[in-house]
Amino acid sequence: MADHRAGSTGRVVVLVLPEVNLLDLAGPVQVFDAATHLGGGYHVEHVADDDQVTTAHGVRLAGLGPLPEVGAGDLVLVPGPRLRTAPRDGAYVSGSVVGWLRAALRAGARLASVCTGAVALGEAGLLDGRRCTTHWSLIEAMRARYPAAKVQDAVLYVHDGQISTSAGVSAGIDLALSLVERDHGPALTAAVARELVVYLRRDGSGEQISQFLRHRTHLDSAVHRVQDHLAENVDAAHTLTELAEVANLSPRGLSRAFTAATGITPLEYRQRLRLERAVSLLRGTSLPIDAVAARCGFREERHFRRLFKARYGMPPSAFRHDTA
Repeated sequence: MADHRAGSTGRVVVLVLPEVNLLDLAGPVQVFDAATHLGGGYHVEHVADDDQVTTAHGVRLAGLGPLPEVGAGDLVLVPGPRLRTAPRDGAYVSGSVVGWLRAALRAGARLASVCTGAVALGEAGLLDGRRCTTHWSLIEAMRARYPAAKVQDAVLYVHDGQISTSAGVSAGIDLALSLVERDHGPALTAAVARELVVYLRRDGSGEQISQFLRHRTHLDSAVHRVQDHLAENVDAAHTLTELAEVANLSPRGLSRAFTAATGITPLEYRQRLRLERAVSLLRGTSLPIDAVAARCGFREERHFRRLFKARYGMPPSAFRHDTA
């Protein structure tokens, strides 16, 4: 499995299906828009089979672009539509959409569905052999209709190679934040989450709030600067003296302020960020364990393995196998 965080073009092509649910569409799009205003550099475009689509709530969306050619590093986002009990003509999406999605995957694009948008990927056969999820009420129906898909329940979202899927409605925001983090790292993602006044959550098999945000419910701007610096340079070596310079405090003053604001020391916070980054790499890439350790700032693989097992109860290789 390749590391699909690399090579993002910043282009987000939103496929607007008939009877799309407005929150499935607007929530993730607002995440990418906020990320753009904060320096993420996304370019969002809305496309459809027709230039006008009526949403599930009766709002007519006009001026939609035709299905475009997409390439490697582009992101195709599929917000969920309202599903009928029985699909029209035996399929939930048109043949042109099915062909376009298949071509997008072949071209190297990333595909992400929100809630019922997973059926578009399922109809195209793109979920076969992949872990995926959808709205809780559709889990069993998905398993029956797409038996080759590995449909997961009790998770907010799932990444499997080029394809990502999310659970219902608000989980699309969580998915979009996760994709932003893959592209730009935790600092920008946390800024987006703060801008939208939402929690940065993880999938159901991991911690529900990232370490970056878990310890940011304070108003100390000096500590915030250190936290941002650590998140943006998670693989770098840091001494307490260097971090104190970032905060414009003495080393002792930083230790006292950081512990008072977060409940842990700066170096313990750094370690938690590194281990959380390792979890993301183990789940989303096929990098060797020593490469994961290096990307997370651990100079010795043995030290990384020991700390990982102490925090998660198993070695990194077993963790990867269990979450595959």
